[in-house]
Amino acid sequence: MISERAQRLKYVAGDYITANLAWLGYNCARFAMGGVRGYQSLHTFLTSDVVKLEQVVFPLIMMGVYYLSGYYNEVFRKSRLSELMTTLSSTCVNALITFFIALMNDMTADNRAFNNESVLVLLGIMFALTYVVRAVITGYTSHKIKSRQWSFKTLIIGDGAAAYAFVGKLEHMRASLGYDIVGYVHIPGENGVKDIEKPRYSLDEVAGVCQREGVKELIVVPTKQDSAQLLSAINRLFSINLPIKITPDKYNILLSRARLSDLYGDPLIDISSSNMSAGGQNMKRFCDVVISAVAMVVLIPVYIAVGLIIKCDSHGPVLYKQERLGRHNKPFHIIKFRTMVENAEQQGKPQLSSDADPRITRVGHYLRKYRVDELPQFFNVLRGDMSIVGPRPERRYYAQQILEREPAYSLVHQIRPGITSMGMVKYGYAQNVDEMVERLRYDLLYLENMSLINDLKIIVYTVKIVFTGRGV
Repeated sequence: MISERAQRLKYVAGDYITANLAWLGYNCARFAMGGVRGYQSLHTFLTSDVVKLEQVVFPLIMMGVYYLSGYYNEVFRKSRLSELMTTLSSTCVNALITFFIALMNDMTADNRAFNNESVLVLLGIMFALTYVVRAVITGYTSHKIKSRQWSFKTLIIGDGAAAYAFVGKLEHMRASLGYDIVGYVHIPGENGVKDIEKPRYSLDEVAGVCQREGVKELIVVPTKQDSAQLLSAINRLFSINLPIKITPDKYNILLSRARLSDLYGDPLIDISSSNMSAGGQNMKRFCDVVISAVAMVVLIPVYIAVGLIIKCDSHGPVLYKQERLGRHNKPFHIIKFRTMVENAEQQGKPQLSSDADPRITRVGHYLRKYRVDELPQFFNVLRGDMSIVGPRPERRYYAQQILEREPAYSLVHQIRPGITSMGMVKYGYAQNVDEMVERLRYDLLYLENMSLINDLKIIVYTVKIVFTGRGV
């Protein structure tokens, strides 16, 4: 069985080779079409310094677009139709980028037909070469999986009648889906099948089993399971950082707009990642990195000024670190400007703040009102702990209380938490657990409607808060 890294390398290498061949082929076609001036022969044109530089730069630009399209995110179970559409859309983007960067000088205003033909030739060559190589790799991979030569070790979460029947269907399918079932996991409160051939584990053993057996996926198949218990169990699975799929008839609270991962056989819903497309996720992360890097440079004077004001106002460090729960329930240390007195939690028990909290310093009131205390979190974004827009990260102490009152809270761990969020701009800071649960409604709404456009809207509203000190 080939590794995921090696499989991804196949696609990357294939795309890089075809990107170079496409650019070389287009330059040959461009010369033959009479779109190049000042060169005596094709050899002279292809060996010129400008074309040599283009042969290096443009394939790299194409590879950047292919990465942002999300094509490399899933490398084993690709949809043929999605592959076709992704290849077509990304090659169209590459053709437009190439046109505006390199080919504008070759275009003639008195011959629009040639202009259009030139772009279409580039698109045709690029798409044909790229798609053929991708289709060959995908077809070979699909054959290996369906013929049971390649498989992925999988744990079934649930050991009741539904789980047992589900595994039976998988094992008797004519063409395999690639699941190699290594065992079942008992969900508390569920009646497990007594005589079961494969090993049975508890939820506490899942992490160890996954590491020991090399498990690649988790499939949740409960039998008439209470939604609160089910979501509580799923919350414990997020920290394992593996794909989690569930049968749709049990996925009741967020079934709308759920993302199907399999259509052949019993359909499964991926609940370990957001509804946003793979390309959208890559673009979101790309924007996070670029915006955060620029912001940290631009805000250097602000960081220095705020740091000096905090130092002059009260004793203690300028920055404040606190453990929060992030993507896949993993802990990280959030970085903020200190707005409270030093050692504000002397009793060792987490305490929420309020507007009249005596622990908040004079400067801290203004920093919190205008969200200036959040600015150092751009470093968390660069490090990959957070996103610019995402659900509010909470401390484990409060996360457990929220989960007890609202089991759907576990779903916010699908994505990175954010510096700002729909909950923060619509609700603001929470002063107790009840208000945290109330604010959670906006975070769940954001999960169901994730898009770069909605992120932009939330950022605009956040800027409004920074300048006015009020929410929306």
